This record gives sequence, C-alpha cells and structure tokens, in this order.
Amino acid sequence: MASLSGVKVLDLSRVLAGPLCTMILADLGAEVVKVEPPWGDETRGWGPPFVEGESAYFLSVNRGKKSLALDLKHPQGQKAVRRLAERADVLVENFKTGDLARYGLDYESLKALNPRLVYLSITGFGQTGPRAKEPGYDAALQGYTGIMSVTGDPHGPPMKVGVAWIDVMTGMMGALAVLAALWERERSGLGQHIDLSLFDVGLFALANLGESYLLTGKPPRRLGNAHAQIVPYGAFPAADGFLVLAVGNDEQFRRLCGLLGLPGLYARFPQNAGRVEAREEVERTLSEVLKTRPRAYWLELFQKEGIPAAPVNDLAEAFADPQAQARGAVWTLEHPLLGALPTLANPLRFLSRTPARPTLPPPLLGQHSREVLLEAGFSQEEVEGLLREGVVKGP
Repeated sequence: MASLSGVKVLDLSRVLAGPLCTMILADLGAEVVKVEPPWGDETRGWGPPFVEGESAYFLSVNRGKKSLALDLKHPQGQKAVRRLAERADVLVENFKTGDLARYGLDYESLKALNPRLVYLSITGFGQTGPRAKEPGYDAALQGYTGIMSVTGDPHGPPMKVGVAWIDVMTGMMGALAVLAALWERERSGLGQHIDLSLFDVGLFALANLGESYLLTGKPPRRLGNAHAQIVPYGAFPAADGFLVLAVGNDEQFRRLCGLLGLPGLYARFPQNAGRVEAREEVERTLSEVLKTRPRAYWLELFQKEGIPAAPVNDLAEAFADPQAQARGAVWTLEHPLLGALPTLANPLRFLSRTPARPTLPPPLLGQHSREVLLEAGFSQEEVEGLLREGVVKGP
C-alpha cells in the first residue's frame, strides 16, 4: 500500500509550486483531482517545446492527477467544488490572497463544511503584511529575496537561477507542510490552514548566506561559481570543458596541489581561511594548470586520490550518467496522445516499504470531469446539466 493511500486531494493550483506539491502527494499514493478552468492551466500553453499539442512544462508537474475542467466563476461551479471539498482531506490553492473568499471557497467557508480539511494556500507574499495582495512570480521573488544578488559572475549583472528555484522549493515545502498537518490531524481530528509564501521560502533557503548576513550585517557579494566560505570550490576550465572542484578541507587541498605540481601554492595557503582571502590568486593559479589537460584526465586522477570533483554536465550528459541509469531517474508512463512519456522520477522512490511510484500520466484537459463528479456522488443528470451549461468541460 502507498504511503498516502486513501488521501483525497483537491488541487485548485496552477503553474508550478502548487502542481509540484500535489504531484509529490500523488506519487506517494494520494488521489489528486486537478480542478482547471475550461481553458486549462496556464502552462498547457507555455512552450515550445510541445509534443502533439502537449506542453513539456505542464507534463513536468502534473503526473498522477485527474483533470476536472470547471468554471469557478459560475455559481454552479463553486457549488460543485464545495461538494468535492466536503469529502477531501487536502485542498491546495495558489490564488491571490482573498480571491477564493469571493466564491465561498476560502478556508473559513470550507472549514465549516469539513473541519478535517487541510487547506494549503500558496501565495507570493503570504496572507499578511504590506505585500499580501501582490501577485507572486518566481523571477520577481528571486529579486525580492536577494538570491539574484549573489548569483552570477562577480563582474556581470545579477542572475536568476536557471529553473524557477523558489517555486520548486515552495512546492516541496508545501508537500512537507501537508504531511505535517495530516499527521497532527491524527491526534486532534482537525484540519488547519497553511499559509505558505514564496517570499518566506526564498528567504529561508538563503541558508548559510542568509545567516552570514544576519551575523555580520554585510550583504554577501556575487562569486560566480565559487563558494562564499570555501576555496577552491566551484567550476574550473579544463582543456575541453568545465569541471567542478569541491575541496572541503586542507588535507584535500594539499593532495590537489601535489597532483597539479603546485606544492608552493599549498605552502603559501595551507588553511582555508587564507585561501578565501586570496581567492582570486588561488583560483587563477589552479585554472592555469587545469586548462592544460582534458576534463576526463583530471576527473580520473582526482577520483583516484579522493579529491571531490565532477564534470559540469549538460542535461543529456546528466541523464546518461551511469548513476542516473542505475537509480532509475526517469519514469515512463503511457500517455493517451503521446504514447510512452518519459517523466522525472520522484526522489522519494527509495522508501523501503512505501516508495513513491508513478500512477497516472499527466491528464488531458477535462479528461476525468465526468468520472470525478460521478465518483463524488453527483448524479448522471447533474453531470449532464453541468456539461450542457458549460460549467464543466469534458475531454
């Protein structure tokens, strides 16, 4: 049996953070109903790439769900969602703060119908504070939270992380919050409201850089691929590409300098603190030697000597890595339009008894509208009426 077998999730979220959260729950065995507007989640139209009209973006975070296409602005659509919420364990939404109250679908309204409901609200800035009403977009939040200020070349402009970094982490934190609330419900018998914001997650994820600022009052600067507190630690050029060195202690640095024929560099900077102070000189000296040989040569040598190093792979190389192959990094699902669909495997697939597993492929828009409503206790006549009136859209 799956970890979350029997847990019913009503997913009113779209784009990335919310859908990623609910996909994690689906992979763990929850039954997830994705409620989309009749025109679909925005990411169905985000591309290219598209395959047979399906967006790679949408496909990436909507595995394991059933799609109910429904107009939330219509009173009958709101009534239908309330009926679904009465039997749900979890509801996830990422509307702007206060929006769902207009439809009677906010936490307080649904709590009255279902006191056991765990209700997760994901917003840009949270339910309180001067920015609570503002929309939240990952790129904007990377600016607000400071991560762009420490990302990129020291001599170049601020740079956002290549994926929607805060969105992804917020989705994972959302899944964690839901699991915590479900566990607490086992004791109290009550659900609760979870107020989760991209802003809060982005600040929390600054980790050591955030703590360094709090202790010193000095904002960290951009260091490119380098580490703020360890040298050498980052990307270095080889003759045919880049490799990563992650030299975490002084003994590793001694061995590295011996292999590179740089005993003098170690003699001058035997301790990490000194290397951090002389960062540019140390990195420049190492780079001059590393550029003389191919990446594979250095990686083999460093591996033998226990010096942490890795290639800077593109995605083709990353998925071709023997470790990715051995660990089953790709799950293949049978999609109704695309046939065999490769998807990113959930890293929770290694629980010893209840591992995450793929279930359904990402749904077509409205693919399960009839099925979901009938299973929720709607009569055939009610379903046909909702379809006829355009409140619900079928496949």
